[in-house]
Amino acid sequence: MKVVIIGASGFVGSAILNEALNRGHVVTAIVRNPEKISITSPNLKVVKADVTNAEEVAKAVAGNEAVISSYSSFDTPTYVTAINAIIDGTRKAGIKRILAVSGAGSLEVAPGVQMVDTPSFPAEWKGGALATREAFYVIRQQNDLDWTVFSPAAEIAPGERTGKFRLGKDQLVTDADGHSRISTADYAIAMIDELEKPQHIKARFTIAY
Repeated sequence: MKVVIIGASGFVGSAILNEALNRGHVVTAIVRNPEKISITSPNLKVVKADVTNAEEVAKAVAGNEAVISSYSSFDTPTYVTAINAIIDGTRKAGIKRILAVSGAGSLEVAPGVQMVDTPSFPAEWKGGALATREAFYVIRQQNDLDWTVFSPAAEIAPGERTGKFRLGKDQLVTDADGHSRISTADYAIAMIDELEKPQHIKARFTIAY
């Protein structure tokens, strides 16, 4: 497929970029700093663009079949501005399929209780969790787009590509010991799986071991 990855040089975005290229997809990587992309491939085009500007987004994503947003910010207004511009730019370019990397904070840990709202949620991660939650709320209002929001496990870090994991929907997925973990490589597998064979149109899903 011809797919755009926004934030392809980032922590999660770089893993998604590697997975997409390894599966033979033709990728347009949209980044703030093109020099951070060290991969060279005939299937990769690197574009510098301001993703808070819908017109720039529309120009950068034109001609593709889907957009994956791995944009991140700890500032909620900035994140919401960017996600609105990404949505509007995707729409202006005539692309219906948009997939977004989200956070685990908005996943439920009890009926009606999101992880970010619990007393034990780490203060240093709260800004990012609140920002991704608001972005999720914006995305899920887009009835004319085939959107998917993908929340990771509570802990996501570089690690082995196992291909063995469990998927969930709006509740945090944990193992028998109560831990919720995933590697960026396995998260990327599930994201590109969803790109290739959509199972969560107009829905959010999550992942963990």
